[in-house]
Amino acid sequence: MTRRAAATNEKALDAFIAAKTEIDAMLARLAALSADHFETHPDEINWGHVGTLNHYRAKLREITNSALKEGEHAE
Repeated sequence: MTRRAAATNEKALDAFIAAKTEIDAMLARLAALSADHFETHPDEINWGHVGTLNHYRAKLREITNSALKEGEHAE
């Protein structure tokens, strides 16, 4: 491996770790928000909350299917 290729790989690794760190932080925040029932009280739940949560779920399913090669991303 040339010196230039090694530097490129090191930069790619740094960028990968930075992206992973950001994803890990987002997942932790989402897990905490979910544990708190998305900051809602059972007596306050309405169809707007359901719609919002379904929107979140659809986006997460898209990401999960892509990452895990499921659904439309299955091989």
